[in-house]
Amino acid sequence: MIHQTAIIDPHARIAENVQIGPWSIIGPDVEIGEGTWIGPHVVIRGPTKIGKNNKIYQFASVGEDSQDKKFRGELAWLEIGDHNVIREFCTINRGSGADLKTIIGNDNLFMAYVHIAHDCIIGNHTIFANNATLAGHVTVEDYAILSGFSGSFQFCRIGAHAFLSMGAQVEKDVPPFVKVAGFYAKPFGLNTVGMKRRGFASETMLYLRRAYKVIYRKGLTIKDALEQLRQMVVECPEVQLYIDFIQNSERGLVR
Repeated sequence: MIHQTAIIDPHARIAENVQIGPWSIIGPDVEIGEGTWIGPHVVIRGPTKIGKNNKIYQFASVGEDSQDKKFRGELAWLEIGDHNVIREFCTINRGSGADLKTIIGNDNLFMAYVHIAHDCIIGNHTIFANNATLAGHVTVEDYAILSGFSGSFQFCRIGAHAFLSMGAQVEKDVPPFVKVAGFYAKPFGLNTVGMKRRGFASETMLYLRRAYKVIYRKGLTIKDALEQLRQMVVECPEVQLYIDFIQNSERGLVR
């Protein structure tokens, strides 16, 4: 299960049924859960905790030091959940300071050359296409999709079911369900394709379109938009995702 040329630090904790390919390097303070497959020439540094049934392909760099210039070698962490796929040449960094963490949930797909910087938080069921890139401290919520060569500035949030088109560069927060494109990214309606794939009812999508128009088409202040959105929650509970996201936004919304 572990190739004879792989270099495994004696302090690494490797569960049963873990496969590690030739010439991969597993450092100290690395924990790898059951059923995880690691290809050849993968480097994993710690402190890093990797869950069950993940697949990490060749030449990926997982758990390397933060690229933040303020980083001084503090004990910073990376935590990865279960059933994630990390393809070739992905780079995933640990946190940038004492006890800070980069956190990745479950069932995510990171295609080749994706970069996840320090202190990012990624939910579940996201897709990062080739060369998608996150700067530090970015949050990506469940089912979001980042197309190829898209990216996000530091401290931005990308809402659940949002969609970044190819090459989109995000400098502010992207609300749930919203599709953005361009440099710098601007909203272009809802991610209707992704929502249909997730099984959203037609009536729900109709209400979410109305909510989108409240935010982007009526020229309202944020305060007035929130008031109208609250009136819609009774008919469509999913609108609450908009409300919570807007209330917690620190960078402001893409406009």
